Amino acid sequence: MILLPAIDLKDGRCVRLKKGNFDTASQVAERAMDVARAFADAGARWVHMVDLDGARDGVRVNSPHIGEVIQRSALSVELGGGIKTKDDVDTVAETGVARLVIGSAAVTAPEVVSHALARYGRDRVAVGIDCLDGQVRTKGWEEAAGLSGLELAKQMEALGVKTLIFTDIATDGMLSGPNLDQLSMLQDTVGCDIIASGGVTTLDDVKRLRDMGLYGAIIGKAYYAGTIDLAEAIREAGPQI
Repeated sequence: MILLPAIDLKDGRCVRLKKGNFDTASQVAERAMDVARAFADAGARWVHMVDLDGARDGVRVNSPHIGEVIQRSALSVELGGGIKTKDDVDTVAETGVARLVIGSAAVTAPEVVSHALARYGRDRVAVGIDCLDGQVRTKGWEEAAGLSGLELAKQMEALGVKTLIFTDIATDGMLSGPNLDQLSMLQDTVGCDIIASGGVTTLDDVKRLRDMGLYGAIIGKAYYAGTIDLAEAIREAGPQI
C-alpha cells in the first residue's frame, strides 16, 4: 500500500483544516518544499497536494509552490483542488503532476473526467469522492450532491476511472481513525484502486488499511500532530510504487 503524506495549501501557506472547514485553517509549516523534502527523507515516493484556493475560488495562487515540489522534490505529486473544466485539466496536467484529482466536476460535469482519461490516460487521473454520512459533497464540501458515494463510484468506474480517493469528511483532520465500514463497502462495490483519506491517525490505522488490501492511504494531520511516524508507517505499508 502506498502512503501519500499531504500538503494542503492556502494563500501559499501549508495548512490543515478540520472537516474541510476553511474557518479552521491553521498553519502547520512555512514552505511546501521543506515539507516535501521531509516526506522524501522518510521514504515517501508520493505526496498528495490540495490547492485549497483553487478548490474554493478557482484562483491558482499556489501554483508556484506546487510547481517547486513537482520540479525539485523527486516525489510523485498527486494534485487536487479546483479542477473543474477541461481547460483546468490541461493546465494542471501540463505542470507535470503524476496524477490529477477531479472532485466536484465528476458530479457536475463528468465529461471533464472523460476528457482527462482520453487525453492523459487512466494512470494520471483520479476522482475524489468526498462523503458526509455516505452522501457526496461538492464545492469544497459545502453542498450536497444528491447521490451516495457508492453511486458515484459506480458511475466513475463505468467511465473508465482507475483510481478513487475516498474522503470521509466527518473524520478528516479529527485524528479519530478512518471510516473502515465505508471503505469496505466501496471495495465491495467497485474494482477501482482505492485511496483512503480522512482520519488516518496511528500505525494501527495504517496496518488495518494495508490488511484490507487498499491501494493507498493519505496521511495528513497525523503527521503534523506527531501521532504517527511517517518512516515507520511507510515500512509497515510495504513497498512504495
